[in-house]
Amino acid sequence: MKISVIVPVYNAEKFVSQAVESALQLEEVHEIILVEDKSPDNALQVCRELAEKYDRVKLYQHPDKANHGAGASRNLGLVKATGDFIAFLDADDYYLPNRFDAEKELFKNPEVEGVYGALGVHYYSAKAKEQYYKVFGDRLTTVYKKHSPKEVFPGQMNMKGSFGLFSIDALTIRKDALFKKLDPFFKTHLRLHQDTEFLFRLSYYLDLYPGILDTAVAVRGVHEDNRITAVDTKKIKPSTTKVLLWREVNRWSESENTISEDIKTHIRRMHRSFEIANAPVIKKWGMILKYLITDYPSIRSGLYNINFREYLF
Repeated sequence: MKISVIVPVYNAEKFVSQAVESALQLEEVHEIILVEDKSPDNALQVCRELAEKYDRVKLYQHPDKANHGAGASRNLGLVKATGDFIAFLDADDYYLPNRFDAEKELFKNPEVEGVYGALGVHYYSAKAKEQYYKVFGDRLTTVYKKHSPKEVFPGQMNMKGSFGLFSIDALTIRKDALFKKLDPFFKTHLRLHQDTEFLFRLSYYLDLYPGILDTAVAVRGVHEDNRITAVDTKKIKPSTTKVLLWREVNRWSESENTISEDIKTHIRRMHRSFEIANAPVIKKWGMILKYLITDYPSIRSGLYNINFREYLF
């Protein structure tokens, strides 16, 4: 196996060396692609030193040397990758020695286009644990049991009961399948949740298989300055970004002719539920009635011949 590991780097001077060295210990890793995204700290210099020290480490920046976000950085890494397989690693996370154990066996089958595993968690400080333990706990981020590839997409859409999650850090993809079936890769206009949206579409178009689900193969590093957990809430409200995520998923599903109508309906309702939950109180009931009218003809006709549209919209 020749695996290209793509590492977007932003504000991670304290952690990126550990991330790189955790990948270098694995013989399957063909190259580590660092994409430095105009960090405010000394991350660029640390990346330069790593690229000089290790032959398998390659360093890139965006052509304009500006900050473009994790999605755009991963996209640039994908374009530069020369391996047969793709894996991702955030600069403040790290791989464990068993990271590609399942992949070495599963990818012998050419029908396997991707493999996902379990992600553990490590708190870099007591303060970080105090802040984020309620979010991550000591739990594995994993899918709870083995599923066939065709069940992965509806599972992520909350259509299979308690399905679980898998992280991009614990995912390995066959490169030719990714380039052939997914366009675009990461949608850069999403400020957050680009990776979630990417995983949704990936699991629809590619056949993803379970790897190691009961033991961590990589670790999420949690600290006070995590790019996601420490997002500027004055500019971005996490609840609002969920609305934007499901709006994007809904837009994609409506444009994809191969998605069944029951799945489209489910996605539409997921999108609406987030919109309603985050709407001002004064608008909530109007939105609920509007969606009921849209989806249910008996309500649209009106039990009492009430013209809801005239009175409410």
